[in-house]
Amino acid sequence: MRSIWNGAISFGLVSIPIKLVNATENHSIHFRQIHLADGGRIRYRKVCELDEEEVAGGEIGKAYEDADGTMIPITDEDLAQLPLPTAKTIEIVAFVPADEIDPLQMDAAYYLSANGVPAAKPYTLLREALKRSNKVAVAKYALRGRERLGMLRVVDDVIAMHGLLWPDEIRAPEGVAPDSDVTVRDAELDLADALMDTLGEVDMDSLHDDYREAVEELIAAKASGEAVQPAESDDSGGGKVIDLIAALESSVRAAKKSRGEGDENEAENKGDMADVHPIKKTASGKTAQKKSTPKSTATKKSTSSTSSPAKKTAQKQKKTTAKSTSSASASKSSSSAKKQTSSNARSTTKKKTAAPRKRASA
Repeated sequence: MRSIWNGAISFGLVSIPIKLVNATENHSIHFRQIHLADGGRIRYRKVCELDEEEVAGGEIGKAYEDADGTMIPITDEDLAQLPLPTAKTIEIVAFVPADEIDPLQMDAAYYLSANGVPAAKPYTLLREALKRSNKVAVAKYALRGRERLGMLRVVDDVIAMHGLLWPDEIRAPEGVAPDSDVTVRDAELDLADALMDTLGEVDMDSLHDDYREAVEELIAAKASGEAVQPAESDDSGGGKVIDLIAALESSVRAAKKSRGEGDENEAENKGDMADVHPIKKTASGKTAQKKSTPKSTATKKSTSSTSSPAKKTAQKQKKTTAKSTSSASASKSSSSAKKQTSSNARSTTKKKTAAPRKRASA
């Protein structure tokens, strides 16, 4: 990687020669301005306001515009003569915990590379000291004509430096928060926590710029003469007043579904619950509960259907026993009736026989 600045890290009395290398790169797609009528490139020319002639880059210098519009020329030699100790030095001024640095202050990022073999030992010393202390170094340095603030920390085996904005360059967030008092319920916080837990963590290396990929596909399609299909509009309901609870619940379900979770759990939960039906009022004003068919009823039905053949057999046996009992009693009653009839006939015969005997004796 090409260095953009050469200097040294001032670590007390220790000086570490280093090279400054950009740690980031911009992958944005840049467009050119064209003339719509003929497609010609539109270019900007630097023209002097006094003679209206184009000026070459070597003839252009710097100046400060005063309040009354007067231009005060400032040359590179004027700036080089300023007593700026950080002109070629990254001067460490303190070591602080990383959480004391406001992320709002972070700007560009750079890698610091040891410049030469003699710089390897003090470079490694500073790197290991930062690792063991779990702190970051706050430093001052000069780059592109101005003094800047920086933060040094360890990334893998390299010392990285983040350019920091000066504290007075951070705006106070006045008038940004909602004006009205808003009350958040515990139920809403619980759902928000559930959504955060469901989304979980992410591998930062897996994230990419979807918009840039879409622009590249658009350019490729235009270059090959293919018809460009309009993208489907995403009607997310932005700006509408929504039910926050319902939106959070839907978000949790959608997050679980995207991760392949929730379907089996929901099915199990539904299986454990009995059917619930609303209670309806009758015409007399009394409440009548609609019959439900829980699992226990279904089990009873299946049990009764399984045991029905045995019940039928028992019923047949009972009927047969009852018939035999009734026939036996009927036969007993008929025999007793016959005995009674025969006894009555015998008594009548005896009476008839006794009457003549009485007459004869008379």
